[in-house]
Amino acid sequence: MNAIIGFVVVLGSVIGGYVLSHGKLFVLFQPYEFLTIGGAALGSFLIASPMSVVKDVFKHLPQVFTAKEDSKDFYMELLSLMYELFQMARRSGAVALDAHVNRPTDSDVFRRFGNVSKNKTVLNFICDNLKIVIAGNIEQHHYEAIMDTDISTRKHHDTLAGSAVTKIADALPGLGIVAAVLGIVITMGDINQPPEVLGNHIGAALVGTFLGVLMCYGFIGPMATNLEHQAEAKAARLKVVKSALMGYSIGLAPILAVEYARRAIPSNVQPSMEELEEGMKKG
Repeated sequence: MNAIIGFVVVLGSVIGGYVLSHGKLFVLFQPYEFLTIGGAALGSFLIASPMSVVKDVFKHLPQVFTAKEDSKDFYMELLSLMYELFQMARRSGAVALDAHVNRPTDSDVFRRFGNVSKNKTVLNFICDNLKIVIAGNIEQHHYEAIMDTDISTRKHHDTLAGSAVTKIADALPGLGIVAAVLGIVITMGDINQPPEVLGNHIGAALVGTFLGVLMCYGFIGPMATNLEHQAEAKAARLKVVKSALMGYSIGLAPILAVEYARRAIPSNVQPSMEELEEGMKKG
């Protein structure tokens, strides 16, 4: 929702300021400038990116408008799930988790925490790393290294889309200059035309520069930053799970293991210790 509001504010401010300064809107309508800049940007993106990244960008771009920030409720649910699993392992041994982590979609435990179970990345991370615990003893530093590698690999993949969009944004001002130069070339070819015609040509050329800069700093660049924030948020969820698993692996009581994880939650959505204890009692 914020992204949509931002688009409206950018367009409203730029176009509104232009119109209030007695600018003529029809001058900004230059479809061939859009074709030159947009087509060149798409072409350069295809040159620079393997097909997997191209698909990833088109998959992630709608999330700029649809993705929601993680809430305190989501993290409380995540901590409650981890607490429930740790309690089960404490009562019946880690092997009791086997059926749940191998078939999480059939698990009554995972089904009770729907918001977490819907997040396939978090769900797979929990199950994969609990399977390691079930498989046998593993030294703590090796266990932590495995989870760090997993988080790092996932984060690298998640940042590819934002990085690719950033490169598109960086190219747009230059492509706007290309469109402007082409407009000047056209103007020079009609140098014997009346001033009104030349003025229209020059205005169209300058619109190319305007579009390139506006698209870079007003739209595409901010969209890339949005995708980067989303990648950071995905990594933050996994770090919370990692902290809980590390607490469990060193033998902390379930409530202390999830308290360990609570400290890894971003401060703006971090529940208090009292809220955590109350949530575990309700669970």
